[in-house]
Amino acid sequence: MIMKKAGIIFLLFFVISCATIERSGLLPEDELFVTRRYVGDFLDSRHTKPGGFGSPHLIWIKTTQDSVYGKISAYSRKCDFSKGDRLYLRRLYQATGVFGTWMYQIENEKDVWYKVSEFQHDNQVLVQVWF
Repeated sequence: MIMKKAGIIFLLFFVISCATIERSGLLPEDELFVTRRYVGDFLDSRHTKPGGFGSPHLIWIKTTQDSVYGKISAYSRKCDFSKGDRLYLRRLYQATGVFGTWMYQIENEKDVWYKVSEFQHDNQVLVQVWF
């Protein structure tokens, strides 16, 4: 009787261990943990003045992945990236009390970073689409 129960339990574990698992990449739950994405090497930037009172200064950052991301717009008057810097887009969660929001920044491997505008004017997309 004990051997019969042990045999059934062994058979059950054997069948479960042979089950196929789809490994096509990240699970939807794991995508929450992707917080940094490579967007190319820095090539050039240009500054645009505010369009009106209360509008921000923007820099337009051109990278080697320009065909994918377009020119990335960020809030600043000047750009301190050096030509050839590897640039990354980082997603940070900012909790302000009970609720929070995602903030996006472009950064190099050193200490230089800029807050990215939520709407990317060059490709007419929201920055959230890149994650």
